[in-house]
Amino acid sequence: MKPGFRRDPCLILLTGATGYVGGRLLQALEHDGHRVRCLARRPEFLRQRVAPSTEVVAGDVLDRHSLDLALHGVDFAYYLVHSMGSGGSFEEDDRRAARNFGEAAKAAGVGRIVYLGGLGDDTTTLSSHLRSRHEVGRILRESGVPALEFRASIIIGSGSVSFEMIRALVERLPVMVTPRWVSMLAQPIAIDDVIAYLTAALALPFSDNRIYEIGGADRVSYAEIMRGYARRRGIRVLMVPVPVLTPFLSSLWLGLVTPLYARVGRKLIESIVHSTVVRDDAALSAFGVRPVGFEEALRRAIAQEEEQFAATRWCDAVSSSGRRPSWGGVRFGARLVDSRTRRVERPPALAFKPIERLGGETGWYAWNWLWRLRGFVDLLVGGVGMRRGRPSGDALHVGDPLDFWRVEGFEPGRRLRLAAEMKLPGRAWLEFEVKGDGASSTIYQTAIFEPLGLFGQLYWYALYPLHQLIFGAMLRGIAAAALREPAVDRHTPGDRR
Repeated sequence: MKPGFRRDPCLILLTGATGYVGGRLLQALEHDGHRVRCLARRPEFLRQRVAPSTEVVAGDVLDRHSLDLALHGVDFAYYLVHSMGSGGSFEEDDRRAARNFGEAAKAAGVGRIVYLGGLGDDTTTLSSHLRSRHEVGRILRESGVPALEFRASIIIGSGSVSFEMIRALVERLPVMVTPRWVSMLAQPIAIDDVIAYLTAALALPFSDNRIYEIGGADRVSYAEIMRGYARRRGIRVLMVPVPVLTPFLSSLWLGLVTPLYARVGRKLIESIVHSTVVRDDAALSAFGVRPVGFEEALRRAIAQEEEQFAATRWCDAVSSSGRRPSWGGVRFGARLVDSRTRRVERPPALAFKPIERLGGETGWYAWNWLWRLRGFVDLLVGGVGMRRGRPSGDALHVGDPLDFWRVEGFEPGRRLRLAAEMKLPGRAWLEFEVKGDGASSTIYQTAIFEPLGLFGQLYWYALYPLHQLIFGAMLRGIAAAALREPAVDRHTPGDRR
């Protein structure tokens, strides 16, 4: 037995754990109590995100020797990697990686490989991306290890490349010039259902190679998917069809208005021009999974993003990364995030005191006249303005009004999250968190905005320089006020020290 590895009757190797599907599958496997080993090229990035019982090993599917070590003692292996974003020949990389993995799995005595590919009709001329996906499945099946291949259409979930492309198009373009590919039928499937299929494959009794096509309950076009997302977000979109728009031109267009690199966009669009619907529904008989329809998948995706957003500590997600955000902030799903920090020589309880006194007569520690002007403008357009003030005293509670904000989250001495109630082309939050121990603390301040359509995007970027000025000065003012807080006398009358 290799040093550092343990033989386990249900040891699972997961590749692609840092990706969208792989990350969700990792959570499901850990939740179900499985013993998991993750293969990662940069294991230091993954170790902080796994359960204590999960192993993380260094390896690369293009490095055969690393696979021999990682697959030692493994019974089941998930293959969830591909090279679509690589700058070279992704087809050759995919081919070599699949051969390496299949050979190493055979040599290690792995009992089963589970692979997630893409839907597409093999009898037609497929795009290079779909053709490569199918070739990878074939190579794994020919490895001598029983392989189960799932073929899925677009996956609906916050973080899926296709879903993020659709979101960006709807959010940023009130008028879209649409090529013919938007009318192509797809069978979108919720990420929860994809994970259900992947986990159910562990218990499926089989010893041969199998291909299962999986999709949601509805067949819809990409135009219908975009309109459905727009309805959920309350955005009006106008689609103007054009007779021809090549994948190359479409990818350049996507590169301008979405987060996709042009080469990824081109490969994605080349796949979209093919119908991706289930033609063989054997998966419904073999598994106990009953996929939901498109509207429910969309509702779940947005609701899950809300849960992730509410649970996120922005100081951990943005500021503590040590990286300066790009101009305009960084993105978290549909939201724009602008975060900054300030170190003060005060314990956390004292550093948080000025934050508890925000609003009302205390004001916002900088540029108060601009805050009042914003409140006046809000009144003119029918908003709440600054007239509500704040509760008396320092004590705050969830639900309290605070000028034109409302307290959405509060942890005394540590964290305050405010939700904006002024008139905005979207939703906004302002969050403060204090971390530290002993005599010093770090104050984290984060502004979050969820723009509604193109006007919301323009609103954020137009005011971003002003926000930099105001929020930066406010944080400096809070830090200065914290330094003026009197030190707490720790000696009680009966203390004899």
